[in-house]
Amino acid sequence: MIDLRSDTITRPTPAMRQAMATAEVGDDVLGDDPTVIALEERTAAILGKEAAVYMPSGTMTNQVAIRTHTEAGDEIVLDANAHVYYYEAGAPAALSGVMVRLIDCPRGIFAPADLTRVLRPRNVHHPRTKLVCLENTHNRGGGAVWPLEQIAAVASVAAQAGLKMHLDGARLWNASIASGLAESAYAKHFDSVSVCFSKGLGAPVGSALAGSGAFIERARRFRKMFGGGMRQAGIIAAGALYALENNRARLAEDHANAKAFAAGIASLPGIALDLATVETNIVVFRVTTMPADSLVERLKARDVLVLATGADTVRAVMSMEVSRQQVDQAIAEVAAVMK
Repeated sequence: MIDLRSDTITRPTPAMRQAMATAEVGDDVLGDDPTVIALEERTAAILGKEAAVYMPSGTMTNQVAIRTHTEAGDEIVLDANAHVYYYEAGAPAALSGVMVRLIDCPRGIFAPADLTRVLRPRNVHHPRTKLVCLENTHNRGGGAVWPLEQIAAVASVAAQAGLKMHLDGARLWNASIASGLAESAYAKHFDSVSVCFSKGLGAPVGSALAGSGAFIERARRFRKMFGGGMRQAGIIAAGALYALENNRARLAEDHANAKAFAAGIASLPGIALDLATVETNIVVFRVTTMPADSLVERLKARDVLVLATGADTVRAVMSMEVSRQQVDQAIAEVAAVMK
């Protein structure tokens, strides 16, 4: 089976399993798990932040960040296809009691003027806008990378309005590899940054939230409140730490495979795909001759797994589980189905 559904399907390598099996552990809630501490300190250093806190998932890191930045009745601003809004089960409303103000924009990347346009004046009738959330790379945007200068411009508008900035950087590692810029170059424009270890980096569990020391101290309370306190978490943190130190550079292979896959299917009849949109490890394309679900089922019958992301759109994601030989085979199977 060639699994292109997501980079979340990655499995720990033997070396990572060994690191996990031999990890030193303590009680993370009590603050004395040495492997968790090492992971948090290393993550904070890479991002250029004072501190970080380890959590089970990226949804939790995003939602703890929102809760830490806001109070009930506040408003957050984000794009209409953001993971925080689209894939996190209504958590901003359920867990933080905040309103969401959405920006419609191409591939999840909005301009400073777009942010200015949706900002509300201070008025007793309106919710108080507190936070701007960006996603880099952007999942539903097909792995789009935010230009650094555009992030800086948006951050400038936010600062002038007295707003905090949060980055959903689940695939920030991919943005760094694609752009050649350090993760800290992106992170410096944000008050909080969420990063994920269990996608392209290949760890089995976990994300981290980074920010100032005071911010992370407050965030730990909400991690506990949301049920994210873990005990001997060093066993899984060891996998994340191994991934962080050993698997970032290899993401370039996934990007090359994504470009190869896109180039192989772009000219097929019934496929609409702009090759310029393939910047990292995600390929999103339109199907013009059948419903997306039909293509998904026909490919599954040929041992190729992809996901429908809309009535006529399909997503294929490259990861360490996918070899170049499998990419070539997947291209052949798509071609066979489309003919």
